[in-house]
Amino acid sequence: MAAAAIMLPTSASAHATGQSFVALLPTGPYMAVGVAIVALSIMLLWFLPQHSGARLLPSCGVGRIAVPPAARSVASFLTFIMLCGGIASGLAGTRDPLENPLVLGFWVVFWMASPMIQGYGFNLWGWISPWQWAVRPLADLTRRPVLTLSRRVGVWPAAILLLGFSAFTLADPAPDDPGRLAKVIAAYSLLTFAGMALAGPGRWLRQVEFLSVLMAQFGRLGLLARRGGRVRAGWPGWQLANGAASVPGIPVFILVLLGTGSFDGFNETFVWLDLIGVNPLAFPGRSAVIGQVIAGLVVANLLLIGLFLTMIRTGDVLVGGNRSHAQLLALFAPTILPIALAYHTAHYLPSLLVDGQYVMIALNDPFGTGANILNLADFYVTTGFFNHRETMRVIWLCQAAVIVLGHVIAVILAHAKAVKTYGDVARAFRAGLPLAVFMVLYTWLGLWLLAAPKGG
Repeated sequence: MAAAAIMLPTSASAHATGQSFVALLPTGPYMAVGVAIVALSIMLLWFLPQHSGARLLPSCGVGRIAVPPAARSVASFLTFIMLCGGIASGLAGTRDPLENPLVLGFWVVFWMASPMIQGYGFNLWGWISPWQWAVRPLADLTRRPVLTLSRRVGVWPAAILLLGFSAFTLADPAPDDPGRLAKVIAAYSLLTFAGMALAGPGRWLRQVEFLSVLMAQFGRLGLLARRGGRVRAGWPGWQLANGAASVPGIPVFILVLLGTGSFDGFNETFVWLDLIGVNPLAFPGRSAVIGQVIAGLVVANLLLIGLFLTMIRTGDVLVGGNRSHAQLLALFAPTILPIALAYHTAHYLPSLLVDGQYVMIALNDPFGTGANILNLADFYVTTGFFNHRETMRVIWLCQAAVIVLGHVIAVILAHAKAVKTYGDVARAFRAGLPLAVFMVLYTWLGLWLLAAPKGG
């Protein structure tokens, strides 16, 4: 059962950080440089020739790839078996979240690491989705679905489920308790299979199952992608630069993805704890702030959606446009996907450095038989790199670099989209100024969240 650690997600046992050493770093100048880089990238786009913004994210073919049709189904089914084993381990195995395969697999491997691989590498979810293997069998059994899931509904159900899952990760008193996590995953799995059977497997996965929608969106940022039988490789964001059909609800889903990631970081700061009247040096526990955290999560997302919509609407008005709110969101919301992925990466990097070691130990002896597969029998988990200023400087600068790079890519994508929408560089630049201000401010926010004192 411990083998399930290979494929599941967890809200990791410890948000381990060397925050005391971060406080000693000259983060102010670093933040100023990061914000200046994003602002400079915006100014440089003014001097680029027409339509060259998209060419800053090129791609090229790297060859053909032949994958047996059944390969993905087999991999998906194996993941499903691991998922079932993980649920059993969560219900009957060790209660220690640092040793339980379900907790390590779900929060560390799936929730922390998999989106990074999906967003920076290739379509991992196409292989490890625990639902994909059932698509064809259920499609054959449900040629006429009992429930009709209209295309006009889009992915709004997935956006709601994403918000609910975020509330679980941030507000639940013990999201990494093995038994609690096992029950949540089992209930969600039953809901997913029931929905696939009643509404059609393909449509349910595309419109309701939020993990599939989330991975599909991050997959639009991957360096590698299949186009027919060929593999293309390019700079981060090249797939988005080539455009994609708009689906109802996708813009809001992306904004919720960014909003929840941002609030996840803000939720740990002294500023937030002061706002809700909690002494950060005497944190009463998550159960004492459930209502405040859920309310904060909802308000943060509403504020982000409202601010983003105001900025793109203002830009449209500046050039005499008359596009609807829905049209503007469909055009520009996908351009902030690199920021959402950057926030995810920067936020979870310290935890991944620690909890990833527990995953390696679990893989070294997956069945608890005394095996030493990876020759790690004498290995002990270390957090020593959080106790030295220089290593913390490197970690913090890596986090900051990811944040800045994500915003620069978003700036390029937004400019390319504006040029395509408004026809020339001058109009696109004017229309994009409010959104550019938003991105500069969000860069500062991201870097501030990395540097801010944490509690709780």
